[in-house]
Amino acid sequence: MFNVNLRNQVALVTGAGRGIGKAIAQGLSDCGAVVAVNDIDPASATLTAGTLTGEANAYVTDVADSAAVDRMIEKIVADFGRLDIVVNNAGVEPKASILEMTDADWHSAININLSAAFYTSRAAGKVMRAAGSGSIINIASIAGHNIPIALRSGYVASKAGMIGFTRECAREFAVYGIRVNAVCPGVIETEMTAHLRQNVAQMQKWLEDIPQKRLGIPEDVVGLVLFLCSDASRYLTGQAINVDGGKVML
Repeated sequence: MFNVNLRNQVALVTGAGRGIGKAIAQGLSDCGAVVAVNDIDPASATLTAGTLTGEANAYVTDVADSAAVDRMIEKIVADFGRLDIVVNNAGVEPKASILEMTDADWHSAININLSAAFYTSRAAGKVMRAAGSGSIINIASIAGHNIPIALRSGYVASKAGMIGFTRECAREFAVYGIRVNAVCPGVIETEMTAHLRQNVAQMQKWLEDIPQKRLGIPEDVVGLVLFLCSDASRYLTGQAINVDGGKVML
């Protein structure tokens, strides 16, 4: 589908057991990359790794666990000898009002959506620094800009933090030849949005607010991720790019 050459590159995708992460892993594999498939669910990680077209290994790790992330990065380098691309995709979206949200739900959103990206970028960044190159792509959200989502304060806060972290990480890592960018999807047809897409009124509201008059599909995100992995984007870093059918314009 995409004409990007990533042969001899090793890529890690977190939360790749389903949805956008799975599609990104497939896209990277189709372009020739060796893919390290991460997910906290063993069955999902193994299934994704087994369906990819090229070489891939599954790494069952809780990316909200700093020490576990360090071990995962060490294992990937031991297995493949390098790490060129990281896609921080793992995420959750707990639903609750601020007044009713539990500490556990808040910390889950911050730890999985934001802290995990820090842990992974820190560990992978040391490997990339030694190599003198690398690309880190953080999957944020238009919710991290100016598009609030009702009853999702933890999610919104974590994605806004992801965009800020992306920019500072890009600033610090540039001297090492490492580029860091964020991709900010709008509403994408995945398992996470399946229940909301069954709501006719919600679907009508979404489509009214999207100039292209359709929801995104995972492949719409994959194309941008592959571009950010490639040499075609070699002078692009610290950016947070929306993939939303034009919704942020409105």
